[in-house]
Amino acid sequence: MEHLPVEVIGNILSRLKAARDVVIASTTCKKWREAWRTHLHTLSFNCNDWAGYRDLNTSGLEILITQTIFQTTGLQNLSIFMGDTDEFSAAPVIAWLMYTRETLRELYYNVRTTPNINIIEKCGRHKLEVLALAHNSISGVEPSYQKFPCLKSLALSFVSISALDLSLLLSACQKIETLTLINPDIAMSDAQATMELGSSSLKDIYVESISLDKFILEADSLEKLHLKDCTLELFELIGKGSLRVLKIDDVSVLQLEIGESTSNLEVVDVRNFTITGPKFYNMISRSSKLTRLRLWGVVFDDEDEVVDLDTMPVCFPQLTYLSLNYDLRDEVLHYGLHGSYQFNNVSVLELGWSVINDFFTDWVAGLLARCPNLRKLVIYGLVSEVKTHVECQMLANFTSAIVRLMRKYTQIEVQFEYE
Repeated sequence: MEHLPVEVIGNILSRLKAARDVVIASTTCKKWREAWRTHLHTLSFNCNDWAGYRDLNTSGLEILITQTIFQTTGLQNLSIFMGDTDEFSAAPVIAWLMYTRETLRELYYNVRTTPNINIIEKCGRHKLEVLALAHNSISGVEPSYQKFPCLKSLALSFVSISALDLSLLLSACQKIETLTLINPDIAMSDAQATMELGSSSLKDIYVESISLDKFILEADSLEKLHLKDCTLELFELIGKGSLRVLKIDDVSVLQLEIGESTSNLEVVDVRNFTITGPKFYNMISRSSKLTRLRLWGVVFDDEDEVVDLDTMPVCFPQLTYLSLNYDLRDEVLHYGLHGSYQFNNVSVLELGWSVINDFFTDWVAGLLARCPNLRKLVIYGLVSEVKTHVECQMLANFTSAIVRLMRKYTQIEVQFEYE
């Protein structure tokens, strides 16, 4: 070990990340202490790493973090997560940021601060590439002054910010590729809750727990869009058709507009989705490059809109992964088993029910017959806590039917997932 270059030791200590582990390891010898001071680039203070953090009061934590950070000279990655710890004082937090900002490339900060400080102002105009903030507020963004020339990833969780400041902040990040918004407190300037964001470099956006009237996103380079637990009247994506992945989970929207962005879609993953506006399935049916499709718990308010299995192989000729749940509307099966269509490329098939009945087995059998190259079948089901004799008998009949069916398809791996 004594022959290792001090830079290598610094990399070893950086991989530990947890501040307590790094401090203990650095006491190994004089050379390791030198590596700690001059070549440590990653440091994490996380209450989940060591229970001792919870035994310290707020001022004790501030002193501990200050002493630890100030013994280093080239930190590139700093993470501070203290859970339910009382608010940190502004002075030590400012000191940490000012001390490290010339070298810092990644900052993860999840502690409330009193009085609130403008972390955006302290971190701007430097080398920062990743910024993740939680439980803080951002106000008075000045993109002409608070520029982030290197920032590629921005994550805001439980952050209070106005719609205007968020738009200005995004415009100050000229190289941003990834944006994450989780349960932000968005302040609006008018009665209508409208948020407009624009970025020419943005490639990936994840939005969770947002309720708005209008959400308009202009992003010509966007490749991945993920909406979760959102209620929106209008979501509009304005772009040049670069979108490859669309994920929607537990979302209610009156109108979804993604324009020409469906032409290059490769993945559509939709769960618990209610849409009132234009026909969603018709919109994605133009995605001829689609390889993965999940439609799970989708509710179309338009009674004329159905998922047509007969045309799906024509619309999605490259499909290799298909996930559908069995649904009935007015006792008529949505996903018909008519015609001679074949899913020749599908190798993984996921099927499930919300309320099991005798038709589900026939549906499974019909789809298996239309997937000649299937390698894996996953059955998902909901089983009520209180089961009547009829429900138990139906589940037993289904199990027996699947056993008989799989004797015919011995090459297929079968997996059951019940909730």
